[in-house]
Amino acid sequence: MKIFLAGATGVIGRSLIPLLVQEGHKVFGMIRDESQARAIIKMGAKPVIADAFDRDAVFTALQESQPDVVIHQITSLSGGSSVDNAKIRIEGTENLVDAAKSAGVKQMIAQSISWAYEPGEGPATEEEMLDITAPYPRKTTIEGIMKLEEKVSQMPEFVILRYGTLYGPGTWYAKDGIFADQVRRQEIAATDGVVSFLHVDDAARASLLALEWPSGSVNIVDDHPASGNVWLPVYVSTIGAPHPSIQTGSNRGERGASNTKARKEYGWEPIHSSWSNGFEHNL
Repeated sequence: MKIFLAGATGVIGRSLIPLLVQEGHKVFGMIRDESQARAIIKMGAKPVIADAFDRDAVFTALQESQPDVVIHQITSLSGGSSVDNAKIRIEGTENLVDAAKSAGVKQMIAQSISWAYEPGEGPATEEEMLDITAPYPRKTTIEGIMKLEEKVSQMPEFVILRYGTLYGPGTWYAKDGIFADQVRRQEIAATDGVVSFLHVDDAARASLLALEWPSGSVNIVDDHPASGNVWLPVYVSTIGAPHPSIQTGSNRGERGASNTKARKEYGWEPIHSSWSNGFEHNL
């Protein structure tokens, strides 16, 4: 198939392109900066220069490439701004979906998150509501996700991948990542809040497999949601940081997510089934 990958040089895109190429797909990698073109070519894809906010450029890119599928992995995470990330999820997604439909594309696979569910007991399932009544600043993230998912669901066929908290090379949780630096400065406390993790390689592999999945939203997380007072001490030990302080309580929505649907209905299994082993060998 011909596949248009938006967000080709992101942490998932860099892992995903080789998987798609190995499967024999022709990949068009959308990038904003022409200086990244050589890296895209080296991975076996064809670079397409377009800014997600430039509606005309996105339409032109889709019309010229005429893909069978669009994979949407666009985020704005480098600056750590939830406002910037919500903006690209809303405006970038609108441009991408409208351009895809105009070009006659039938299928889209899109990145979402698994920590956007309303508060509740135990890991969240896909049948539960997103946290539409969340206060700010969480509301900014939720609104961005809601707009993204609503827009993507306008495609004739779509899979929305609600990823867990990503770790692995190139992520915030890498040994040289933003979160690791915060931990070393002892700015992060271990709390009762529950997180569902996902290795970046499992995120990329889910995008590949989703080419054959039925339409819908699905949590893509590992098998072991864990509270901060369990996983953070393991993490700091792995990166050689000072032991974190311990605090009771949790933030809104910190309940983790269930991957039962992905396993039973989609046949997906994470390569890294537990964050504990993943931290030890894959940061």
